[in-house]
Amino acid sequence: MKKKQMKKTKGGRPPRARRPSLQGAWGGRARRTMPRARHTLAVLPRAPEEVGRFVGTRRGFGFVEREGGADIFVPASRMRGALDGDTVRVAVLRDGDRPEGEIVEIVARERTTVIGTVVRDRELGLRPVGEIYLLPDNPHLPVFELPPRGRARVGDKIEVRLSESGENVSFLRSFGKAASRAANYAAILAECEIPTEFSGEALREAERAAAEPLSEEGRRRVHDTVLTIDSAGAKDLDDAISIRRSGDGYILSVHIADVSHYVRPFSALDATAHERGTSVYFADRVVPMLPEALSNGACSLNAGEDKYALTAEMTLAADGRTTKTKLYKSIINSRMRGVYSEVNDLFEHGKASEFYGKYREVYGALEKMRELYLILAERDRRRGILELETAEPIITLGEDGEPTDIRAAERGEAEKLIEAFMLTANRAVAELLHERGIPCVYRVHEAPPPEKYDSLCDYLTSLALPLPWKPGEGGSAGALRHLIEKAAERGLGVPVSMTVLRSMAKARYSAAPEPHFGLALELYCHFTSPIRRLSDLVTHRILKAALLDGAPPQKHRASARRGADAATNGELRALTAERRIEALYKTLYMKRHLGEEFEGRVSSVTPHGFYVELPNTCEGLVPLSLLEGDYVFDEHRRTLTRGNTVFSIGDPVTVTVHDAEVTTGKITFTLAGKNCA
Repeated sequence: MKKKQMKKTKGGRPPRARRPSLQGAWGGRARRTMPRARHTLAVLPRAPEEVGRFVGTRRGFGFVEREGGADIFVPASRMRGALDGDTVRVAVLRDGDRPEGEIVEIVARERTTVIGTVVRDRELGLRPVGEIYLLPDNPHLPVFELPPRGRARVGDKIEVRLSESGENVSFLRSFGKAASRAANYAAILAECEIPTEFSGEALREAERAAAEPLSEEGRRRVHDTVLTIDSAGAKDLDDAISIRRSGDGYILSVHIADVSHYVRPFSALDATAHERGTSVYFADRVVPMLPEALSNGACSLNAGEDKYALTAEMTLAADGRTTKTKLYKSIINSRMRGVYSEVNDLFEHGKASEFYGKYREVYGALEKMRELYLILAERDRRRGILELETAEPIITLGEDGEPTDIRAAERGEAEKLIEAFMLTANRAVAELLHERGIPCVYRVHEAPPPEKYDSLCDYLTSLALPLPWKPGEGGSAGALRHLIEKAAERGLGVPVSMTVLRSMAKARYSAAPEPHFGLALELYCHFTSPIRRLSDLVTHRILKAALLDGAPPQKHRASARRGADAATNGELRALTAERRIEALYKTLYMKRHLGEEFEGRVSSVTPHGFYVELPNTCEGLVPLSLLEGDYVFDEHRRTLTRGNTVFSIGDPVTVTVHDAEVTTGKITFTLAGKNCA
């Protein structure tokens, strides 16, 4: 394979920012600190035009992304007010290795507001004259000048509204001091469009629905030993399980809260669920998809209470193969509110566990469940399911809301058991609905995109590891799992696993039946969490109407498409918010440890430095500007090299906490010892 030329990146600090060009008066309204488009160079006759996503930079210029070729450079004078994320039409004035163009039209705006910190001119490296600016949190947006006697105060985090042209901004609101946890928290929720309040109508509907008495009409009461197993702090318990032997096999029943009984189509609650798409989980709070009267009340499968459920009853052979699936409306009464940590202790110590007394009456059921789980886990392994263990943080907060400890979560057998049972139910429901021609909101996951897989292949070749499959051919999750196992034999399991993870496509929801690559399944859906996921709620609604009540399936196809789109969008917003709030807490925590040393591993390598992840899951950048000498970046091997010193993914390193920026959620490390500047 022909190697590309290595890129050389020189150490040293970046130059101070130059003073932005400011022209004309703005009459109390704010304006971006980049030149207004003058269009001094006319577009060439019949210049080819393309539509793409614009990627901005803080320095004013930008690029239009294109498929199958180099991105198109757009200088500041030809941007026509485009901002990062906008969909634009660009005229290609010069093509080739270094294409250049001019924005012809802004097809769609990505944003209408901008959030950032109010700073003085000198903080931007400008000659002080008393002017103030908005420094956006998004590093791809330019700096905006603000009125000196407006409502914006230096040091605050604020939100401004963009004018239609993108050239001017006006003050909307202040979140408070930019260095505070509360201001950054509120700003993240606002920017990710996470609603935190329910409408009065939705709250009233929830209260009325929750107050309805239960009726056994049209439902089957479950008499098996039913229990829930969840984390200690969980309140929205939407799944319960029961099991019994059937010959040399098992009958596994997964009982899911019948949320669709309470949330009717086209109601205020339905509109709320479609608007949110999912519940959002943070260290200190949950922003639920549905009001608490339902999510923590009527729908939650609390122990000792009769609850409406949808039951997936699956008959499994001795080898874990599902041979029959029945779905029915049920009433259950959970015998036990199980806790992961307690059940894990019970699995480890048996009747000698300190928790045996609590679980005595369900102990026999738990033993059968563990038997089946081990069979299912082996079956998944043989099928080739891709398992990439990623460390999830557990963030402990003090009474003041500040983080006091962060550690990596550990998944025991109890967590994996519930995950295996839910996967079995989700798969069985998807297959049954597809077999009957009934619409469903499928969970789909494509194979790694070609460009990411090609990059992965370059990396594997540099390590003399075999390729999972040849570029251009179809691959499997099992092949990637085998690759990681082979890499682990050579002590390369961690870096290869990290690189495989970064090559994966994002899962999404679809009304079309498509495979799930990571799970190595042809059909899969989400059925088991309707309290917190719209996708599950919509699938429940459709299967009850078409499968159990006999309604024509075709009338629900539009509902499946609408639900899939809303669920995907809600999930993307929630993931972004959760990650940013998590990063906020991590920077607040690491800010208390400035100057301290930690052991970690290189998690990724870039032309401007390398990232290090600590055992507590906190990750920070070691920038080249804080290293001695010049380093060479090899994009194939993903290494930085200076003489005999090489940094590559997975390498153990000792770092010192150099900085933790609360406003951006960024942590900066230096290398401990003589190699730091």
